[in-house]
Amino acid sequence: MNSISEITKRDIFDLFEYGMDIPDLWEMQKVQYNYFGRLEEFEFCKRLYDLKEMPSLDKRYCNAEEDIWQHTVNNDDYPFCWVFEDERFQLKNGSDEIYLKFICEIFHPTVRNENGYWEKFLDEVNKFLKNDGYEVYPAGKISNRDVYSWRIYDLAENKLFIPFSQRNQKAIKEKRMPLSIKKNARNQIYQLFEKNNDVYRKTDKTTGWDYDVTTNEEVIADIRQFYIPKCFNEQGQYVETNNLKDFVFSSSPNCVIDAIEFFETYNKNTDFEAEVNAIFKLNEVPFKLSNGKVASTFNIQIKDSALVPIQEAGLKELLQEAANYYDKGNLNIAVEKLWDAFERLKTYYSPTLDKKKSVSKIIGDMSGQKAHYMDLFEKEFFELTQIGNSFRIRHHETTKINIEDDRHYDYFYKRCLSLISASVQYLA
Repeated sequence: MNSISEITKRDIFDLFEYGMDIPDLWEMQKVQYNYFGRLEEFEFCKRLYDLKEMPSLDKRYCNAEEDIWQHTVNNDDYPFCWVFEDERFQLKNGSDEIYLKFICEIFHPTVRNENGYWEKFLDEVNKFLKNDGYEVYPAGKISNRDVYSWRIYDLAENKLFIPFSQRNQKAIKEKRMPLSIKKNARNQIYQLFEKNNDVYRKTDKTTGWDYDVTTNEEVIADIRQFYIPKCFNEQGQYVETNNLKDFVFSSSPNCVIDAIEFFETYNKNTDFEAEVNAIFKLNEVPFKLSNGKVASTFNIQIKDSALVPIQEAGLKELLQEAANYYDKGNLNIAVEKLWDAFERLKTYYSPTLDKKKSVSKIIGDMSGQKAHYMDLFEKEFFELTQIGNSFRIRHHETTKINIEDDRHYDYFYKRCLSLISASVQYLA
């Protein structure tokens, strides 16, 4: 895909070439950050490209590696940020996937300068990318440091944060998402809140006066945007409350999850997510907090980390759309999007390989060329194709078999997702 505009690429180029202004007491300070972090430029490029197989622009040298070393290390006479405009690297006119992979590498733990302004530059890069429908996000960890990948960003979807109970309203109402949080777990959750209950200075827009507010108070205020926070009092009545402790100890378990998600938006502790998940695991709560949202571990979903190997934006977008519709309870659309993703997966290696050979390569890589596994995966690819052709999933002719039970949609979704989730881990 080619959705990233020339304007966005120029803004990102200017950011690394000229730096950015950040507030420093009473004035602004200009700060710089090298895209190649703590590495030499040619070392950084070697992580992404086979420089020995790329041509040299200097006739004295045999390949790009010798050329770049000469002009960035030995002489250092290439212009700053030259790589963004060097046609060999396809950053100016290449695909979105190539450009995004390059951007993610800038913020890789091996590359980035932890003492530099990389986080501020990452935030600024994301502001630009989101205008064109992408974002860079933490998809995993190495040595407890975030490793970044890219995904499709839906501006309308992400403009307003929707808490757990509201996102899953239909599933909760239909009792497809049972949840119980015992008193011990609630106490541990609240103690975690108290440990991270920071104080903020805010300004009243009407009076202009400054006042202090705690994270706990902010969380209750955020919840009020969606519903009145209530809890059970000593008489067993479900009454309105402004006290986060009472809300956590004596409200619906779905509301407790809302409080966790809102608290995470304010939290500065990088271990908060891990601590919440440790509490869930200790108390056998089948849920997990990931990237600011809590999801049931009973519901199979493709994980953000599993999207990392996918270097084709169209496939990644379809998988994210399927997951979003599934989470909202729109199972028929979720299944349709997932089958679209399945068909697109089959052509992953096109146009280099035709569809049949592309599928054969995927199956060969998944099976390690072992006969029993090849038979297994070939059968599954074939049967899922037959399901997509026979049932009213992607095609709506009168000859197709109707799906009238949401539980059947759920089965089709989980079966197809299982194969896709396994397949994407083997993509080159």
